[in-house]
Amino acid sequence: MSDPRGNHVPVDGDAAGIDRKALWVVRELGLPAVVKTCVACRSTRHHPTGKFRVNANGKLLDVWVLIGCAGCGRTSKLPVHERVHVRALDHERLVRFERNDPAAVRELAVDAALAGRAGYRLDWSGTWELETDTPFREPADPAPLEVVVRFELPVPVQVEKLLRAGFGLSRSAMKGLVDSGRIRLPAALDAKAREDFTFLVLAPPPEAG
Repeated sequence: MSDPRGNHVPVDGDAAGIDRKALWVVRELGLPAVVKTCVACRSTRHHPTGKFRVNANGKLLDVWVLIGCAGCGRTSKLPVHERVHVRALDHERLVRFERNDPAAVRELAVDAALAGRAGYRLDWSGTWELETDTPFREPADPAPLEVVVRFELPVPVQVEKLLRAGFGLSRSAMKGLVDSGRIRLPAALDAKAREDFTFLVLAPPPEAG
């Protein structure tokens, strides 16, 4: 697993004065499946084999990451670099490909941009779980709270799904807290996040006397 990234996505306003903080981590359970049709059995699910293939033709290189069909086991190739000049490819990166570096395999296995260029998609089902260190108690503990959400892998998860999993609340209750301003987010509830962000849970307004 990679170290969680530390970028802080701000919410509107200032979190100064908020003493309670919580860390939520989107834990990695596995790599996403590569969704493309197998020419042998027509299955659509593949997984990285952990290997690359590097082919040199003079000063030009082709690099592929190898995947195996979950249905029949057939190995196929996903293009990483095609007809690239040997001097244009960082030597250290080339060595990683030649040595089947696991970190390089993982890096490309979660690369949505590569998937888009190569014409396949990633299936993130079953690849993550949310680990939280602070339960949400409403209204027994009304003190303001700052929550930092960190991703161990760039899985695209709807913000609402993360919050509902973390707080154990219904969709209507979650929406009510956001609409009332109790929860302040850096993005809309229906937006998808794949990188670290921070949000605030504010104290309820005082009751009218």
